[in-house]
Amino acid sequence: MEHQAWLTLAVTLATLLTLSISSLAPDAVLLAAVGILLLLGVITPVEALTGFTNEGLATIALLFIVARGLTDTGFIGNLTQNLLGRPKNTVHAQLRLMLPVAGASAFMNNTPVVAMLIPAVSDWAKRNNLHVAQLMMPLSYAAIIGGTCTLIGCSTNLIINGLLLEYDEQLELSLFELAWLGIPCSLVVILLTVALSGRLLPKTGSGTQQFADARRYTLAMEVQSDCPLVNLSIEKAGLRQLPGMFLVEITRGNKVIPAVSPQEIIAAGDILLFAGIVESVVDLQKIRGLVPATNQILKVDAPRDQRALVEVVVSDKCPIIGKSIKEGRFRTHYNAAVIAVARDGVQLNKKLGEIVLKTGDMLLLDTHNGFAEQQRYAPDFLLASQVDNSQPVRFERRYFAGAILLGMIVLVTLGLLSMFKASVVAAGMMLLMGCTSITSARRSIDIQLLCAIAAAIAIGLALQKTGIVELLANGLTSLASGSATLTLTAIFLLAALLTAIVSNAATAVIFFPVATASALDLGVSPTPFVIALMVGASASFATPIGYQTNLMVYGPGGYRFNDFVRMGLPVTMAVTLVVVFLTPLIWHF
Repeated sequence: MEHQAWLTLAVTLATLLTLSISSLAPDAVLLAAVGILLLLGVITPVEALTGFTNEGLATIALLFIVARGLTDTGFIGNLTQNLLGRPKNTVHAQLRLMLPVAGASAFMNNTPVVAMLIPAVSDWAKRNNLHVAQLMMPLSYAAIIGGTCTLIGCSTNLIINGLLLEYDEQLELSLFELAWLGIPCSLVVILLTVALSGRLLPKTGSGTQQFADARRYTLAMEVQSDCPLVNLSIEKAGLRQLPGMFLVEITRGNKVIPAVSPQEIIAAGDILLFAGIVESVVDLQKIRGLVPATNQILKVDAPRDQRALVEVVVSDKCPIIGKSIKEGRFRTHYNAAVIAVARDGVQLNKKLGEIVLKTGDMLLLDTHNGFAEQQRYAPDFLLASQVDNSQPVRFERRYFAGAILLGMIVLVTLGLLSMFKASVVAAGMMLLMGCTSITSARRSIDIQLLCAIAAAIAIGLALQKTGIVELLANGLTSLASGSATLTLTAIFLLAALLTAIVSNAATAVIFFPVATASALDLGVSPTPFVIALMVGASASFATPIGYQTNLMVYGPGGYRFNDFVRMGLPVTMAVTLVVVFLTPLIWHF
């Protein structure tokens, strides 16, 4: 067993080193480590696959489907627009994001909070020219620390409280008792993250992208009466500084308004002429009540939920070369509506139907899902490819999606269903109510993330099985014997350290007897030590593999392992100081 312990420790350290110095995919590195431990005989095949049968992992997979339903119906877009608004700068954005996320995580599991907000925050960053990397880690940190504010904010809290009741029923904690420590810790984490992120987090993502693209489409969008932008100024509507897209002019009745002022008020029926790249065209399509200004879309023979945007390049063999889009009867010929045209980066100011097609023109089409595959080798087009995430938004289903989300939260909060069972119900309802399609649901599941989490669980199991976790716990707490404050500090730091390499639930179970035995040896109350363990088991800021939400933002934020170390260590030390100072004052030794 001692031989296996050394092998496990060596493999774990090598894994952490590889993650910190290389750009290899985290899931590949972690799965390789599991494979090595399996071949060395440290873990059995069943133990290697334990992570893939983990209820928490299955819950995350289901929550991706729930999040996709919320995204596909525009519910998340409306939520971010109303809740997060238009920040003035990165600091303002981080505060507007972290404060409500921490508040939400105090009353519901932080995993669904992060799962649902990742696509929303990515989109929000792009719309407001913010760096995604400056927002994703703060999102995870806020969700983690918010869970320490109430007894139901984190599953670890409930596990430890259950163990405490078994130990002594009189020590039961109330629902909001943790808030005395959780709220100060949350404020420290939020303020420190905002203060340090500008220097310690990478500035990557949409905020620094350059949009010099030859595929600069010209697109006319009509403002419908139910559009939320009606009666807003161009600036307040967020149309002044769209990433990769600018507003050329507005047509209002027979009047054309060029060089549009930021204070110009949008009216129902306005035709907004934009010029920009395809990704931004997709973003415009996701604004409720803003539709392409062509009635040809209504005539496309395909249900709305089975359509997407497709880019094609016109070849010299196309039969309508030299004719306008209207004269060539493009929609009738191809069962596809042209919604935008790009020609060598030149801005085309003609009405869409009047544009005469030339060889090499790029057309953006609204058509059926199979169009790109159908036309891929056709002589009429040099290229045909479907635009990612361009399926029409199901705005009419957004209230169903919101009701499903609320129902899931209520069921879990009242203890009527476990998080896993509630997620099964919610994901199933999203599909049954038409909030998302089966194809979209399949694509939403991040296989790389799930593999990384499953592998991390297996590595944590190896560390427990070989006794390394227990050895660390006993060794470091013995160094602090005789001092209640030092023992409390050691318990917190050890819990934070082990949560970074094994699950927080495992850390809680392993350390609970250490905390109570230490209190008994010192002749003091175990409550301060148990409270420190609760926060420490959740205080996983310094690595991406120790906490599910950190792993979830790892890829979308474009981070490397060292980014978490740089940002997480000072945050962890600050929380340590708060816990060590306040805990004995609130729960006396």
